[in-house]
Amino acid sequence: MGGIRGPIYDGYRDGVLRRFLTRKWLGAFVLAILAAIACYHLGQWQYGRHLYKAERNARLDANYRAEPVPLASVMTSSPLPLTRQWTRVTARGEYTTTHPIYVRNRPNLGSTGFELVSPFRLDTGQVVLVDRGWVEASSSGADVLPAAPAPPTETVTLVGWALPGEASKGRKLPAGQLASINLPEAARATGEDLLGGYVRLQEERSASGDVAPAPTPLDPPDRSLGPHQAYAYQWWLTMPLGLVLIWFGIRRELRMEAEDVAGDGAAKSPPRPKKVRVWDEEDG
Repeated sequence: MGGIRGPIYDGYRDGVLRRFLTRKWLGAFVLAILAAIACYHLGQWQYGRHLYKAERNARLDANYRAEPVPLASVMTSSPLPLTRQWTRVTARGEYTTTHPIYVRNRPNLGSTGFELVSPFRLDTGQVVLVDRGWVEASSSGADVLPAAPAPPTETVTLVGWALPGEASKGRKLPAGQLASINLPEAARATGEDLLGGYVRLQEERSASGDVAPAPTPLDPPDRSLGPHQAYAYQWWLTMPLGLVLIWFGIRRELRMEAEDVAGDGAAKSPPRPKKVRVWDEEDG
């Protein structure tokens, strides 16, 4: 059995190899390799997004509902480390102004509005930016600032979460507005030397224990992992697709050529003579 199959198989293999080494299929092979490399890196990128969100959720599990720690133990003038994000902190001090800065185009509760940030001077003399909450945008447009509760004027103790500053959007806005919670831009807007992160407010109380009026609280942080892991596996499983298509394409070409040769041979062969039966001869 093996002796009969061997030569046929070897001939078929050689035919596939010769066809593969043509310019057309070598070009397709190069494109397939490039596509596989692209799929690999796209899968790596998607999996990196998945790991980032998984690590974020781990930080939330460890920090979000933990007992608050002094802000000074978490935040300095240097950028807030990734490992300290969402650390629950507490601080005592006073707001340096009763006029908040409005951060535009911030989603909350299914709507878009403003987040209100204000500089807060600690007992140590350092100043940290505090995000006190959210107000809905005015129906007259984003250039019309809605009314919002002013920061308290007396000394308060606040509890919130430490977060890093955001990237600048490079937009020039009217005085009293920011496009993002970018700390250098906020420092220029407030005239204060700010710490390397900001605090998202949970609550603030005066010395008497009264809760100060505040804007609408912000939504809890997003904890969804998204489809990134599934997308990563899809990209990686797609890597060999180009090579598989090349294999089937070469086989299809060889099969069609074999069928054409067989068809031409049948057309050129002479017709078989008609068989004369005995009784036909007797009738003749």
